[in-house]
Amino acid sequence: MKKLLSVTALVLMLMAGHSLAAPVDINTASAEAIAESLTGVGMSKARAIVEYRNQNGAFKHADELVNIKGIGLKTVEKNLQNIQLTAVNSKKKN
Repeated sequence: MKKLLSVTALVLMLMAGHSLAAPVDINTASAEAIAESLTGVGMSKARAIVEYRNQNGAFKHADELVNIKGIGLKTVEKNLQNIQLTAVNSKKKN
């Protein structure tokens, strides 16, 4: 019985930790917010996301994240439910 309670407690802790991830807008969020919200994305990759966004403009699709070194399709797929994108204005400003 004691072992069953330990396993149950462990499962509940893991579920609670997993649900802490919140959706994040990769077009507006800070590197810190991105790193906190996306599984498998630490500060180094999160900074690379912000740098890529600053150099190339807003992301139009979540799978564009694979253009960043160290982020593959599996990482994107794992995080799809937490990746948000603001509407991208395709008109250029004069």
